[in-house]
Amino acid sequence: MFVPCDRGGGSAAPDFKGFTLLMPAVSVGNVGQLAIDLVISTLDMTKVGYFYTDCLVPMVGNNPYATAEENSTELSINAEVYSLPSKKLVVLQIRSPFIKNKYRPFCETLLSWVKSSKCARVVLLSSSHAYQRDDEQLLGTPLRYLLTPDLEKAVGGRIQELNWKEMEKVAAYPGISDTDKVLHIPGGGITKLLFTESCSEGIQMAVLLKFCSEGDNIPDAFVLVNYLNEWLQLIKSEVNPSSLWKIPSSWRLLFGNGLPPALF
Repeated sequence: MFVPCDRGGGSAAPDFKGFTLLMPAVSVGNVGQLAIDLVISTLDMTKVGYFYTDCLVPMVGNNPYATAEENSTELSINAEVYSLPSKKLVVLQIRSPFIKNKYRPFCETLLSWVKSSKCARVVLLSSSHAYQRDDEQLLGTPLRYLLTPDLEKAVGGRIQELNWKEMEKVAAYPGISDTDKVLHIPGGGITKLLFTESCSEGIQMAVLLKFCSEGDNIPDAFVLVNYLNEWLQLIKSEVNPSSLWKIPSSWRLLFGNGLPPALF
């Protein structure tokens, strides 16, 4: 459930009616989470609350978007909500993995919140194992999208203009039968479950994903967030949008650098 920040003047929930909810799947390479980091940092989004759930591994740490010593000691937890009313954008950032068998309860709680807060649509940033692509998926761009039927009606024309490639369905029984095809997103975490549940519940959802491998996934995050920007135009992208994204201070710790002194 969503819990608003207490800013001293009461803790009334912010109004997200008509907003786009942007969130990551905890998937291979953490690409969606890294891409969300770039959005929050670049747009200087304000933290407005957190998502209280027992479905994620508990964690706490320093402010990942610190810009000065004064705000570096602010604490962050496993699921926080940021908002930018000027763009009608709300972001849920997830920073820890799911507890076993807790995927479905999380998706149910999340979609219930989406409905109660009257968000217009959900955009899920995800990734999938590059080595498990079938022959058709090896061709062309490593980026794919999915739209629920309700969102297809609203933005299908715009997506066609972008000439994006829809996520292919693959044979349910490779080598035996090619007629039965299913949606398969290996390494995608909650992606398939959240998408199929949104389809059945009439929620407008888009999935944007990239095929990738584990390692240094920062380049993948830039590719995915630029893909998102082609559609939503979060930042101006006339020349090279990658140079306009602001890298958060926490990325200095991605590959084992020393802990910040402020943590102690």
